[in-house]
Amino acid sequence: MILGDGIELRRGEKILFTNANFMFHARHKIGVTGSNGSGKSSFFGLLKGELFQDAGALDMQPGLVVSHVAQELPGGSRKAIDYVIDGDVELREIQSALDVAEQEQDAAKLGEYHERLATIDGYSAHARAAQLLDGLGFAKDEIEHPIDYFSGGWRMRLNLARALMCRSDLLLLDEPTNHLDLDAVIWLESWLKHFSGTLLLISHDRSFLDNVVQSICHIDRNGLKLYRGNYSDFEIQRASQMAQQKALIAKQQREVDRMKAFIERFRAKATKARQAQSRIKQLRKLETLSPAHVETPFQFEFREPLSRPDPAITAQSVTLGYGDTVVLSEVNFELREGARIGLLGKNGAGKSTFIRFLAGQLQAQGGEVSKSKDLKIGYFEQNSLDHLRSDESPMQHMVRLDPFTKEQEFRNYLGGFGFFGDDVFRHVELFSGGERSRLALAMIIWQKPNVLLLDEPTNHLDMQMRYALTRALQTFEGAMVLVSHDRSLLGAVCDEFRLIHDGALQFFDHDLDEYSTFILSKSLTKKITNSETDEISRKERRRVEAEERNRSSAQRRPIEQRLKRIETKLERLNVDKIELEKTLAEPQLYEESEKDNLSEALWKSATVQKELDALEDEWMTLSSELESL
Repeated sequence: MILGDGIELRRGEKILFTNANFMFHARHKIGVTGSNGSGKSSFFGLLKGELFQDAGALDMQPGLVVSHVAQELPGGSRKAIDYVIDGDVELREIQSALDVAEQEQDAAKLGEYHERLATIDGYSAHARAAQLLDGLGFAKDEIEHPIDYFSGGWRMRLNLARALMCRSDLLLLDEPTNHLDLDAVIWLESWLKHFSGTLLLISHDRSFLDNVVQSICHIDRNGLKLYRGNYSDFEIQRASQMAQQKALIAKQQREVDRMKAFIERFRAKATKARQAQSRIKQLRKLETLSPAHVETPFQFEFREPLSRPDPAITAQSVTLGYGDTVVLSEVNFELREGARIGLLGKNGAGKSTFIRFLAGQLQAQGGEVSKSKDLKIGYFEQNSLDHLRSDESPMQHMVRLDPFTKEQEFRNYLGGFGFFGDDVFRHVELFSGGERSRLALAMIIWQKPNVLLLDEPTNHLDMQMRYALTRALQTFEGAMVLVSHDRSLLGAVCDEFRLIHDGALQFFDHDLDEYSTFILSKSLTKKITNSETDEISRKERRRVEAEERNRSSAQRRPIEQRLKRIETKLERLNVDKIELEKTLAEPQLYEESEKDNLSEALWKSATVQKELDALEDEWMTLSSELESL
């Protein structure tokens, strides 16, 4: 158990915690959240013993083994797998003692150390380290390579594997998914679910937190508060607390209404029931949680494109690669107006290569490519932050983009990205990674692109900014291709997915939950071609197809009729729901004298919502059946 009593912590003149109290029980998994600068990393520093409280008492069990991910990049000629095994300090100590005992031919100590080695499962250390590296995306032949062979991002993965290798009582992870692709995130999520120690996890990835933690420690206004449940449960509780503040009620309702209207528009245009079902669930979740974000400092939307080319980009039998190395072959792709495509695939499969090709930064080695003359691309790549000028301010960056716009207009615009007051004149070299990402996105959005190519845009962004970006992308009117390890973002803004696997780009006609299952089972789907029809005569094929159409029509008719009845009920219930929400938005309803009326209105609202949810689930199930027919 870890107990904090009346903790006060300062960093220079800034007070991070005042009279903070907390209690973490053994084997619990806790998500640590809070805005940037609230003190999350300093809190970890306190638990690691790198910082000391200015007042209060911190009580941690003596001998507690604490593991964390080193932020310094390793280097040298040591093999990757040996570096990871070094994370088990006790194992290395026993191995060193064994070497000495063997040199001294001390039979008693040899027996003792071999017994200790067996107790800590030391004989399987190499296999366990190899499994960790495999889960984090390292190829089998790479684990014997020296550390210097790897790039900075892969060295951070080595640090993560080393932290996981430690048989710790307390595991502290600060944004562990930042350097991972989606496949590795899914694997890490599964690993942490089975971790037997206590976990404290800082993350801005909503889905990752939802699937791993059992409670949330929220750092806000110099204090810590624990909430039971995962991150979505926390936001619901926080939204409920904030709803008690009458000044926020109208603002919250406007945000809920905006989400509701968007969901209805999306459902009307949805063409694929399976993806539609997944996305509507994500949007309903955001509708529920939107009141928790009414105080966000980030408010921006994509500006309407000047044109909407259709198709924007077409590729036929395209080959992509670098020199003699072919990464993707026989690529057939068409980016239509309004398309919202998520790219899936493991790290190194070719996602960034494909996006670079779409962005015009990589030429095709073969095949035919056609791009609209009206194409205007907004491209966010993983090293976009390196393109910012460190000795210039956000205002200077914006003026270079558009020298004819007034300073006040730029101030108002940059304020939506969290740059207030003199922040617009601060040099970029003083910015955090999150601030640089926000500026890069602001510059892209200002230019009114009609095609967005986003390669991991959420790295360094906190929860509030991720929510704002998700909200803005939902209403973007151009075409979009997105690579992200943030499943909440992918699920909320993408209508369809493509999978890059084994050098090919193919449709992935499933949702993200199914993709997670495929990753964990190591059984990615393969494109199935049916050659048996070539053996059937043309006449016989027409007869079979006619019979199939008749059978399909007979199966579809009762489903279509039921769908119409459900849609009629949904329209009526939505009218009732809107009226109830108008009633609940009336400030006088929250007066003490209206307590009974408030209870009745809340009960009616809950009843209508329950019926709506049930009918929507049935609508989606029937739509999926209809699509399969």
